[in-house]
Order: sequence, then structure tokens, then C-alpha cells
Amino acid sequence: MVMLRLLYFARLREQFGMSAEEVNLPVSVQDVKGLTDWLRARGGAWESELASGRPVRVAVNQDMASPEQSIHPGDEIAFFPPVTGG
Repeated sequence: MVMLRLLYFARLREQFGMSAEEVNLPVSVQDVKGLTDWLRARGGAWESELASGRPVRVAVNQDMASPEQSIHPGDEIAFFPPVTGG
């Protein structure tokens, strides 16, 4: 299992009902795309907010990340809309 800290900002925080969580991922989830797919499989708001084509950005350890970005145990992954207010 891979332990990560996930952070959610702006509308995602509101839709998911949380600002952060720690998750144990299956070892098969190795990149940002795999993580997003895994979260989307939760259904409901997860499926709609993280749907393909929805404007969501991802940062890994505070650096902007592409879907192909590898993830590692202990990483901090942030999900946020392209425009967030102060």
C-alpha cells in the first residue's frame, strides 16, 4: 500500500466535504492519472468533479503535475480548480 496525503481546495473541498485526507492506495496506482481514476471510482461528487474534461489542476509536493507524474509514499497531492480565490 502507498500512503499519501490529499488536499482539496475551493469547490472540490465543498463538493467532497473535506479539505484533506490520508489514503492508502493499492500499489497499482503509480501516477497522478491512476490516483485520479481511483478517486473517481468512489462515485458521486468524486466521479463528476474529477471527470475527464473538468478543469482540475494537481500539484505533487507543491509542484504542478501532469497526469503522468509518478507518485510515491508520503507525497502530498493537492487538487484544485484552475482559479482559486484568497
